[in-house]
Amino acid sequence: MPYTSALIVGAGSGLSAALARAFGKAGMKVALAARSAAKLAEFVQATGARAFNCDAAKREEVEKLFADLDTAKLTPDVVVYNASYRTRGPLIELDPAEVEKALAITAFGGFLVAQAAAKRMLPRGQGAILFTGASASVKGYAQSAPFAMGKFALRGLAQSLARELQPKGIHVAHVVIDGGIKSARRPEPADSPDSLLDPDAIAANYLHLLNQPRSAWSAELELRPWVEKF
Repeated sequence: MPYTSALIVGAGSGLSAALARAFGKAGMKVALAARSAAKLAEFVQATGARAFNCDAAKREEVEKLFADLDTAKLTPDVVVYNASYRTRGPLIELDPAEVEKALAITAFGGFLVAQAAAKRMLPRGQGAILFTGASASVKGYAQSAPFAMGKFALRGLAQSLARELQPKGIHVAHVVIDGGIKSARRPEPADSPDSLLDPDAIAANYLHLLNQPRSAWSAELELRPWVEKF
């Protein structure tokens, strides 16, 4: 695998932690970006990753993040956009400001991060940009319009960038996480084994994407537990 440095945006426990562990074991230097890097202190200590403050929905903060990574010699050749925000409720009761925030973090932030990453990857003709999707990327649920709007937009961004950037050596892929992810706060039912997605298993699939020969790149990957209906 030719990749040496990874950035995970929207970092926290769960999937981001699993990705950081997997990337680190694969020999990559790992940087994590979150609105509050201080909250990642324990996680950073466990993984050896570097943490940076960044609100991905704000252009100036994304530009500063990548400038700081350049200075720290951590310019990423792998970027994972894992940030999202959701607000739920009946259509007529939704707060427009919260809906705007959901779109800004879930989709617009993905654009900002991808743009900054591509500016650095294009001159090298090599890199990978991976977007984390959800069930809401392909189907909108009742009382969850803002999340579906953001995730549909992120998927559209990924498809467009794949067509534009893959011929220039940059692997772009969208990963649909279709199901609940297992965590300490969301344990798996004892009578239903493997009914939730294991974060480490998801991370293994992200590594698989990075290891794909460019003669057979995936632009989208769907992951769901064996018992998940679709």
